[in-house]
Amino acid sequence: MDIGDALTVPVAPMEARLVDALPDDEGWQFEPKWDGFRAIAVRRGDEAVIWSKSGKPLGRYFPELVALLLGVAERDFIVDGEIILPIGGKLSFGALQARLHPAASRIARLSRETPAQLMVFDILRHDGRTLADESQAVRREALAGFHRSAGGPDLLLSPCSTAVTQARAWLGTAGGALDGVMMKRRDLPYLYGERAMAKVKQHRSADCVIGGFRATPDQRGVASLLLGLYDDEGRLDHVGFTSGIAAAERVRLLKLLSPLIASPGFTGKAPGGPSRWNNGKESAWSPLRPEMVVEVLYDQVTEGRFRHATKLLRFRPDKRPDQCTRDQLVREISPAELIPLIEGKRRAR
Repeated sequence: MDIGDALTVPVAPMEARLVDALPDDEGWQFEPKWDGFRAIAVRRGDEAVIWSKSGKPLGRYFPELVALLLGVAERDFIVDGEIILPIGGKLSFGALQARLHPAASRIARLSRETPAQLMVFDILRHDGRTLADESQAVRREALAGFHRSAGGPDLLLSPCSTAVTQARAWLGTAGGALDGVMMKRRDLPYLYGERAMAKVKQHRSADCVIGGFRATPDQRGVASLLLGLYDDEGRLDHVGFTSGIAAAERVRLLKLLSPLIASPGFTGKAPGGPSRWNNGKESAWSPLRPEMVVEVLYDQVTEGRFRHATKLLRFRPDKRPDQCTRDQLVREISPAELIPLIEGKRRAR
């Protein structure tokens, strides 16, 4: 790929394939998988642009990052990274989504009140020299040099390690609050648009109360279970849903849940009605007495809700509904929390 026109032509980022486990062989570089917006940042002279993973310009939504790029002494570089936004000591994906707004005045206000940061983990061009054909090991060394001169509180360098023990630690302890671990072969060049990296995602589960359900269009089965967790005041909040239910199980579940139908179901935040996802149509649901508990697998939490549909693991008749509280949910870790932890492990070695 010719990145000479990177100011006007989107740069296709190298992507990752999902794998089940960390590798045992050598030659890998491991990095935390940050929960943000993937971004390719380009600076050329007095111009800077930020490309999204899909090739859309992001600069208008993050003017503070454009200003950050233009403030770097080096005038010709391309870095690959993640836009992250810490609020209250944790990363907020919801705050990132709020930036994708048509009103320039709102974006300007948010950029002042809650400025974003750029976490860099690769470099494609440095001091006017293209590095994409160099190995990952060479690029990482160049990236570290770039960050030494350009880095600051809002231009961060993602930690990395060649030790699989460190990757296991990210997944097991500190990694419990991350999105997973990225893996890159240290001998590979930057392969635009190819799934040349690998990633292991977190497997997180939570026990949730079934606060309601939505029926299938023919009303003969359960299309999705509506999940709830209790807040600190004892109110049951709707936090997401699970819909990966086998056809035969949908019919059985309707028979199982029908005797429990009773208002209000959720006593805190309840499922909404019309939305952009259902073309403005009311999505009817039946409330249930909060008596049944299920364990579900989830990936990320945004503003107290599961960001995506969850996977149903099992019913939990051994679990009391009032034990299903929000403190089960793993929050995102902040860069300020992770980096000292990594430095501490290095000193310990």
